[in-house]
Amino acid sequence: MPIWKKPVDLARLNADHHNTAASHLGIEIIELGDDFLRGRVPVDQRTKQPFGLLHGGVSVVLAESLGSVGAYYASPEGHNAVGLDINANHLRSATSGWVTATARPIHIGRTTHVWHIDMVNDAGELTCVSRLTMAILPPR
Repeated sequence: MPIWKKPVDLARLNADHHNTAASHLGIEIIELGDDFLRGRVPVDQRTKQPFGLLHGGVSVVLAESLGSVGAYYASPEGHNAVGLDINANHLRSATSGWVTATARPIHIGRTTHVWHIDMVNDAGELTCVSRLTMAILPPR
């Protein structure tokens, strides 16, 4: 059974990111499942740090982008979702290709959501894991 409480599709998810930090970094959402979102970021001149590795902050932007969007669409109509806390453990570097992330909810509550985001390189190796806590705000 889908977790989404608002109308959602891939075109809408990607349009939501137009002219944002996510679009500037080349982040795109590539899959929407009943209980997950999948997106990716290129490892290129926009996203690398000076030593040629994917910048750790870009991994965090990818994680927060997916988890925030997921929390928004999994919350009731009229409600908004804002980040409370995020952490990331960087496990392996990426120097080229894409890093693909899958975001799934761990907890969907009335006032908070917790999302887990796994990121992998093109070889399917885990590069980063992140956990995002979101506040769900009722309509004003």
